[in-house]
Amino acid sequence: MTEKINIISYTDGSSLGNPGPGGWGALVAYSDRVVELGGAEEETTNNRMELTAAIKVLELIGKTNAHITLHTDSAYVLNGITKWVHGWRARGWVTATKDPVLNRDLWERLFALANTKDVSWNKVSGHVGIPGNERADTIATSFAMEREPALYKGPRAKYERDVCSLHEEPPQGSAQSKRKRSTAKAHSYVSLIDGVLKRHSTWAECEKRVRGKQGAKYRKTISAEDEKQIIAGWGL
Repeated sequence: MTEKINIISYTDGSSLGNPGPGGWGALVAYSDRVVELGGAEEETTNNRMELTAAIKVLELIGKTNAHITLHTDSAYVLNGITKWVHGWRARGWVTATKDPVLNRDLWERLFALANTKDVSWNKVSGHVGIPGNERADTIATSFAMEREPALYKGPRAKYERDVCSLHEEPPQGSAQSKRKRSTAKAHSYVSLIDGVLKRHSTWAECEKRVRGKQGAKYRKTISAEDEKQIIAGWGL
């Protein structure tokens, strides 16, 4: 029996309007190479794009004898595939409240794929500087905004990101770093809704714009360079 290989993946989904134009993005890191992938749909939701990204990764990997660590910042995907799906199937694809399961078509595909593979599902925080998550987000957002990005497929050694830390929380994502960031003086606040970016001088202005808006992205920045990197991470 061939030795099982380890594969690391990050997935993300985005939609502008929810429903609205959407995109999904992912990267798959083998020991020797990295493959980025992504796509778009004209009318979809954020959850459907999150599910699609995970499906596409498992389809790409195929029947390879591997242990797959799939990272997602979607609690919907993580809880659905590790907890909820079993009850949905047992009840004939209805929820505990007897409502039809949303996105059943995608859940059936994802379950069928995951059920034949050795997959570890890992929840990560979004927008805290984890290289794999940030890249998947950039790909997804770019496709949603009809700005098709260049997707990498090649040697892992030549991949421009620190692939060795794809599966780890980087220093800037640590609890200590988060506390330091939360207490640092704000340089600005930035928000992104339906592809429209705005810069705010106060949190009150930013909060007013994003409150109650599905799919909204917003961040506090602590320097001009930090602001630039956050906006670039959103694919702008």
